[in-house]
Amino acid sequence: MNTIAIAHPIHTPQLAVRLTRRGKAVILAAALAAIAVLAVAFGPAGIATGESGAPQDTTTMRVVAGHTLWQIAAEANPTGDIRATVDQIVRLNSLPSASALQLGSEIAVPVY
Repeated sequence: MNTIAIAHPIHTPQLAVRLTRRGKAVILAAALAAIAVLAVAFGPAGIATGESGAPQDTTTMRVVAGHTLWQIAAEANPTGDIRATVDQIVRLNSLPSASALQLGSEIAVPVY
């Protein structure tokens, strides 16, 4: 009987995977694209309709020396949240900030 002895078992070499700079850039771009697609698909959405919104009752007021938006909001809504009223006046008049009042200008003020 013939016997063959193998001293070392035969191993297949394992290939190491290395990414080049271009490969890393491709993987990064693909990940960012996937995140962008998910953000668009599952992000907040608004729906436009053909119906007009309910108009808000407003009155106009001329800004005089010493008036602040806080004082105007307190006069317009004495029992409500003054900060919310200030924000509403800023939005109604498309003011860049609450400190953008101009002496002598007419502003829209909500009626409560």
